[in-house]
Amino acid sequence: MSAPIWHSRGYLPHWEAGDIAQSITFRLADSLPSTLLDRWREELKTLPAERWTFERRIRIQAALDQGHGSGLLSVPEVANEVEQSLLFFDGARYRLHAWCLMPNHVHVIATPLGEWTLSTILHSWKSFTAKKVNSLRAMEGTLWAPEYFDRAIRDETHYSNALEYVAMNPVMAGLCRQPEDWRFSSAWREKMERAGGTPALPAE
Repeated sequence: MSAPIWHSRGYLPHWEAGDIAQSITFRLADSLPSTLLDRWREELKTLPAERWTFERRIRIQAALDQGHGSGLLSVPEVANEVEQSLLFFDGARYRLHAWCLMPNHVHVIATPLGEWTLSTILHSWKSFTAKKVNSLRAMEGTLWAPEYFDRAIRDETHYSNALEYVAMNPVMAGLCRQPEDWRFSSAWREKMERAGGTPALPAE
């Protein structure tokens, strides 16, 4: 296993922890109003760095579940492109443990493999899907926000809690009754596999 290192691209610090499972959240570029982010920056500026990161993460997660922005990931064809990009290198570049595509953000729990770092994996997901989605929708411009959130999984309890959070996010946001009802999620895919069915893209 590679030695864990911290790095930052000027947005948030990231933990490149080798073959340790990571809880990751990345979001659409229009998912949060800039005025909201600016206000939080002003309100939290006096906090120590670690506390600032924690408080900002909590506020962003709560705001994301309110459904700001275009909600482009609720379009089945778009969500399918993103989900397939997550699945494509599962077992080669990372082990994909769980995922959930919300209307304006994505949750993933994955373990990087070999020399693949979390930052290169995220860059691959975001770069590839941005090109595909812009082509699919005849769009131009930035699809994803530059920052992402990641947390190294500390132990089995943390792992179990992270899995539950990802599965329950659409339920807690009022989008479905049960985790397995949410089409673009690992919970739905596991339900289909148990039933012996083949996951299919629903009509928009």
